[in-house]
Amino acid sequence: MRLLSIDPGEKRIGVAISDPFALTAQGLETVSFSEQEQALNRIAELCSAYGVEKLIVGNPLKLDGTRGTASELAEELALALQERTGLPVIMVDERLTSGSVEKVLIAGGAKRKKRRAVRDKLAAVLILETYLARHKRSLNKEKNELDKRGAKY
Repeated sequence: MRLLSIDPGEKRIGVAISDPFALTAQGLETVSFSEQEQALNRIAELCSAYGVEKLIVGNPLKLDGTRGTASELAEELALALQERTGLPVIMVDERLTSGSVEKVLIAGGAKRKKRRAVRDKLAAVLILETYLARHKRSLNKEKNELDKRGAKY
């Protein structure tokens, strides 16, 4: 099952995709746009081209966990993507994701122009990795429950 993750922004959207088994995340591209319609079209194209079954959208909550303007915009984007693609959309808390990516890039010596080019895509990778890690834990929990009941698989 392929998953596509989105790091929403006002001018750019970072996009990452999972492998066909939903085990790993790879940066795909950064979608730059002047109108949301352009971004929706491109993301729908990517979903179709890669056979995506679920979208993961980063939700930039405030540090105290409340919703702000950026979070509301991300939720609007998620709803528009769900309507456009017909795919289920999962929102994932992405507090500090872009900041974490920025620190890693600076520590790695990346110049400002290079950081700008990859920051959003790498943030989408982190969002997808977060989702995959949580999903893997829930699958392991279900497996352990089956093991306790003596189920064979």
